[in-house]
Amino acid sequence: MAKIGAIHYNWPGYDLEGFARRASEIGYQYCELPIGDIWDGESKDGEKSAEATRELLAKYGMQASAVTAGNDFLQADPADLAAQIERYRYVCQIIPVTGTDIVRSDGGWNRNDQVPQDQWDGMMLEAFKRCADFLEEYDVRIALDNHGISTNDGDWQLSLIDRVGSDRLGVNLDTMNYRWFGHELDQIDRFYEILAPHVFHTHMKDGTGSRQDYKGAALGDGEVHLEHAVRCLKEAGYDGAWTAEYEGPETEGGVGYEKCYGWLKDKV
Repeated sequence: MAKIGAIHYNWPGYDLEGFARRASEIGYQYCELPIGDIWDGESKDGEKSAEATRELLAKYGMQASAVTAGNDFLQADPADLAAQIERYRYVCQIIPVTGTDIVRSDGGWNRNDQVPQDQWDGMMLEAFKRCADFLEEYDVRIALDNHGISTNDGDWQLSLIDRVGSDRLGVNLDTMNYRWFGHELDQIDRFYEILAPHVFHTHMKDGTGSRQDYKGAALGDGEVHLEHAVRCLKEAGYDGAWTAEYEGPETEGGVGYEKCYGWLKDKV
């Protein structure tokens, strides 16, 4: 049976329990959580709050498919990068308590444009190599998202995986983000194909257009070739969650997510 999930942080107007209640009513059994759902970023009792989160989800027949780390590895100051990695270590320590081993991760955001673009690759490579050293200790896997600017290229993602050299580093495949960035549809189809064997988690998302012209849509109502993505993943033996991410206009009451669930139920 397919594992069909939704994303709490992209479901506006609901606290965690309200989200779990409504999502489970629709039929969702899995969800991706932001790290803020289980840890305040400062306390040292993250395992306790992670366990409470797991129990809350179980109350509604749900479980975590991934937790978003909220990391930013593009840091001009080496001390800030080291702090980000230590924070990431703690995130990796507490996430398994929620019932998942998937750490959904970004590359970096380069806030205030402090890091020249020609340094991004080396900085992220260093960071993920350092993180790879403790992944086995905590029995977690990194699902690197093609989110934003810094990681939004399938060839680069595959190159990073090869260079880090850890089978615990893979991909969170967001089906629409490549299009948001500006990649053409045939290029996106190729990204699906080359990355499918390395996918640990998904954001099944649809829409049209790029950058300022982007408009979110329910699954099947946009322009990306979702059925091709599904086919590639199934052929590669993907057994993780098919996690809907809805960014269209029908947010009230989870209407858009209800449509996405129907598409996933039919297609995966």
